[in-house]
Amino acid sequence: MSDMNLERMTHEYYDVLKELGNIGAGNATTALAQLLNCKVDMKVPQVRLMNFQEVGAMMGGEEQVMAGIFLSVEGDISGSMMFLLEKKAAAHLVSKLMGMEVDADNFSEMEVSALKEIGNIISGSYLNSLSALTNLKILPTVPELCVDMAGAILSVPAIQFGIIGDNILLIQTQFSDDYDLDGYFILLPDLESYEIILTSLGLSV
Repeated sequence: MSDMNLERMTHEYYDVLKELGNIGAGNATTALAQLLNCKVDMKVPQVRLMNFQEVGAMMGGEEQVMAGIFLSVEGDISGSMMFLLEKKAAAHLVSKLMGMEVDADNFSEMEVSALKEIGNIISGSYLNSLSALTNLKILPTVPELCVDMAGAILSVPAIQFGIIGDNILLIQTQFSDDYDLDGYFILLPDLESYEIILTSLGLSV
């Protein structure tokens, strides 16, 4: 087991991770604008190392219903990642993409497929940014979609991640076209992969 610990991460490492978050969010905004064929603005993303238990509260409470895209990461690093957004915001994006009204309480099979594709493109933008900056081969698996309370969605990586620490890297990005929506990107590399990422950027671990 690596002796690196997220709780002991220095400001230097944290600054690098923030920069990765900023670039990834910018690329995700561009990809979203191209997908929806409209102008999409983005506020400066908030990048935080947070205690897992604080994340649900930040999203409006653990009972807040969210759409969560979950996928594994393979290649030179391993781990998983999630992209979450509030259910109504998810319905808005699918409506824009499909050019029709979408019922946020009852996504059809086609709408679920569209939402997976949106999540896949946004997630891929983050991972491509990370890959370009680090020169590492980073491959996402096929995404899974879950529409549930934030607490339930977050319990999946919490179980996986709890064995090595309580803190996660959370990137909160506010996108807007004619509607403001908050997207939450959570990157969960294993600790060895954190070392690989930082070493590839010339930082000693």
